[in-house]
Amino acid sequence: MNIILLFSLITAAVSCCFALVRQFQMLQQNSYFPSRYFSWVKDGYSVELCIECIAFCLSSLLMSRKLYIAQLIFLIAVLAVRVFLCVRTQKKSIKKLVFTGRIKRFFGAAVILFLLFICIYAFMPKNVTGEIFACLTLMLAFVSPLTSLLCRFVTAPVDKAVTNWYINDAKRILKEHKDLIVIGITGSYGKTTTKFILKRILSEKYNVVATPHSFNTPMGVVRTIREDLQPQTRIFICEMGAKNIGDIKEICDIVHPKYGIITSVGAQHLETFKTVDNVFKTKFELADEVLKNGGEVFVNGDSAELISRIDKSLYNIYGTSDGFSFGAEDISYGRNGSEFTANFENTEIKLASKLLGLHSVIDIIGAAALSFKLGVTPESIRFAVSSLKPTEHRLELKPYINGSTLINDAYNANPEGCLEAVRVLSSFEGMKKVIVTPGLIELGAREYECNFALGVEAAKLCDIIILVGINRSKPLREGAESVGFNPDNLYTVSSFKEAMEIYSSFADGNTAVLLENDLPDNYLN
Repeated sequence: MNIILLFSLITAAVSCCFALVRQFQMLQQNSYFPSRYFSWVKDGYSVELCIECIAFCLSSLLMSRKLYIAQLIFLIAVLAVRVFLCVRTQKKSIKKLVFTGRIKRFFGAAVILFLLFICIYAFMPKNVTGEIFACLTLMLAFVSPLTSLLCRFVTAPVDKAVTNWYINDAKRILKEHKDLIVIGITGSYGKTTTKFILKRILSEKYNVVATPHSFNTPMGVVRTIREDLQPQTRIFICEMGAKNIGDIKEICDIVHPKYGIITSVGAQHLETFKTVDNVFKTKFELADEVLKNGGEVFVNGDSAELISRIDKSLYNIYGTSDGFSFGAEDISYGRNGSEFTANFENTEIKLASKLLGLHSVIDIIGAAALSFKLGVTPESIRFAVSSLKPTEHRLELKPYINGSTLINDAYNANPEGCLEAVRVLSSFEGMKKVIVTPGLIELGAREYECNFALGVEAAKLCDIIILVGINRSKPLREGAESVGFNPDNLYTVSSFKEAMEIYSSFADGNTAVLLENDLPDNYLN
């Protein structure tokens, strides 16, 4: 056995562990779907992958020529570079790698694979098998996307077993809460805000637990049930997200909701859904379950794609148009929030909220309508709505750089909501209006069209536009240029850090900036 070659293999394996931090981060941000991860590798990692393949060939050549010391020196240099890149990338990342149980299993699988391959070489150093496994070790050490997918594959049975155990435990807990009222909320947009509003209003009468933040996957729901449900919990509000047909049904099969709110149907996640009809079918998996359980479903009548596809007699309709069972009238809003009259089955309630925008009014109406149905009094609804605070990163007003005003809408990623956010910015009369955005994603064939429209709207209503992502923001730029926006006030940068450097150079107390859709790292290019 060649000791120097053995040290080389160990060094290569250690270097790969640092490279895998980036790979697992992107796999995690792409919801562990290989197809979406492949897209990132093809679009965002192709140059680095070529470099890794060349480095593998060079290392293999040094080994075949028995230049073991040169190979070891080369691999130590690779280790140093990978450590540096790992640290730098994680510092710069918007959404860093979260070391969940699944990610830890991935790293564990990588360590076991490398140990196995290196041991096979160590015990059969002069055998063809040993040489093959030495070469395989180098290949896995250098071609990190391959190693990442291999780790996902070998851990899949364990992940499935762990997932099933957690799901069954959550079902057991729900069965023990015999009087628990489960409310499901889904929609292409507006579901998270509606969830937080609903929790606040229902809390006036009930002990309520809701899935936190954007916990809207099966495992996010299961985790909330296992960690947050208490014996005194009366209502469980469950946000349900989806990127494929059947995703909502999967969550419904766990929680079996008695009530549901469907906030919208639109052009969201069309990369996986392909058509809006598929989005509708998936969102209404919640309605199918609720009606099967003898419950009631509230749907947003202002969502054109939604209302045009349903039998209105089956649902409680809410929104801003005339004729709805639960409607909002006499709406006015500005920088201090919104005021309007809620008409709930001929009961009028005057409401005022600090939340900005027409879509916020619609979210409030939907949540208040279900609360009214569950026995919360008009007085309690009025008080709860008046005390609402903006959901974090959803049209959230904050003091900002050099005394300027920030409208943080970083979690908004739907076409209609983004256009409404720009209109909210335009209501800040007498102030310099700035938008910082990378645009919209996962809209399939409509992505260019929607980003172009956002660029047009921003050009009409904003004084300065800062676009993030050299390639991704091209439709936005073209939209702004199509209506003659001043090119001196149109900036394109490669990162949010650069955008903030530009913004801080002219921000003052008379400036309002809209941060629209803060994309994760796998989309910024």
